[in-house]
Amino acid sequence: MKARFMKTALVTALTLCAATSYAKQEVTVYTAFETDILAKYKNAFEQENPDIAIKWVRDSTGIMTAKLLAEKNNPRAEVVWGLAGSSMALLKSEGILKSYTPQGLGELNNALNDPQASQAWFGNDAYFNAICFNDIVAKQLNLPKPTSWDDLTKPIYKGHIAMPNPASSGTGYMQVSAWLQNMGEDSAWKYMQKLDTNIAHYTHSGSKPCVQAGMGEVAIGISMASRGAKLKTQGAPLSLITPKGIGWESEAVGLVKDSDAAKRVVDWSISKNANELYIEMYPVVAHKEVVSEMKNFPNVKQVMAKMDFARMGDERADVLNKWSDKFDSKSEPKS
Repeated sequence: MKARFMKTALVTALTLCAATSYAKQEVTVYTAFETDILAKYKNAFEQENPDIAIKWVRDSTGIMTAKLLAEKNNPRAEVVWGLAGSSMALLKSEGILKSYTPQGLGELNNALNDPQASQAWFGNDAYFNAICFNDIVAKQLNLPKPTSWDDLTKPIYKGHIAMPNPASSGTGYMQVSAWLQNMGEDSAWKYMQKLDTNIAHYTHSGSKPCVQAGMGEVAIGISMASRGAKLKTQGAPLSLITPKGIGWESEAVGLVKDSDAAKRVVDWSISKNANELYIEMYPVVAHKEVVSEMKNFPNVKQVMAKMDFARMGDERADVLNKWSDKFDSKSEPKS
C-alpha cells in the first residue's frame, strides 16, 4: 500500500513538473507589420524560445500608435515590434517605451536606431514608398507615365490615384511628412490640395494602393515599394516610379514592460536570424551582416527624402488633424 502511494505521488509530481516545464509564458506584442508575415516571425521566435508564446495585436501604424497612447496609464502591450520610428520616438517621449540595451545591439546599423541618449527603440528594417503604375490600365486610358510628384497633379490623372490615409497608415504619414520636410510646409499643403483633386480614395493600409494598382482597380497607387516589387515579381503589370523626395522610415522594436520574457522578444527581434526573415520582405535591414537584393526593387538611394524622425513624432498630432480636416472625406470606410 505504501509503495503504491509513493508510486502515485511520484507520477503526479512528474506530471506537474512536465506541465510546468512546457507551460508557455505569453507576451503581448503590438505591431504594424503586414498580416501575412506575422505567423512566420512568431514561429521562428517560438522555435528558438519554446517557453514563450507571442500574442500579436496588429493594426495599421496610426491606429496602433493611438492605441498605445490611449493605454499609456494602463499599458496592455509588453513589446512594440514593427512600428514606425517616428511613432516609437513619440512613444518614448510619452514615457511608454523603457530604455533598454538589447543583446546584440553592436551588430546593428545605428542609423536605424533611436538617436537619443538612453536608447529605447531599435531598427528592424527600413521601408520606402514608390508610385505603383499599372502599365496596362494606363495604356487603356491613355495615361502617360508620371516622373515627378508634380505630374500627379495634372488633370489627366483625376480619379486614377489611391494613397494611404496618413492618420491610419505609417506609409501614408511618412510620405506626407517627406513632402512637408522637403517642400516646405506652405508648398507641401498646397501640393496636397492639388493632389487631392486627383485622388480616387485614401486607404487605411499602406500596401493596399499598390495592390489595387496591381489588380487594375486604380491606375496609380502611392504605396510601399517592397509590396510593389513583390507584386511585379509575381507578374503584376506594374512599373515602380520613385520621384525625388520619396518617403522612407524605419520599423523598430521597443520594450514596454520590464520582464525577462519581453526582453527576450526584443533581443531576438534584432538578431541575425530575425533580420534574415526581414530581408525577405524589406530591401534594407538593420543587421550589418544581412544584405540582399530584392528583385524589381527600385534604386532609391539618390531619391530618398531627408527625414527627421523626431520631428515626425513631435508634429504627428497637428499634421494629422490638419490633414484629416482637409482630406478625410475621401477615405475608404474602416473595416
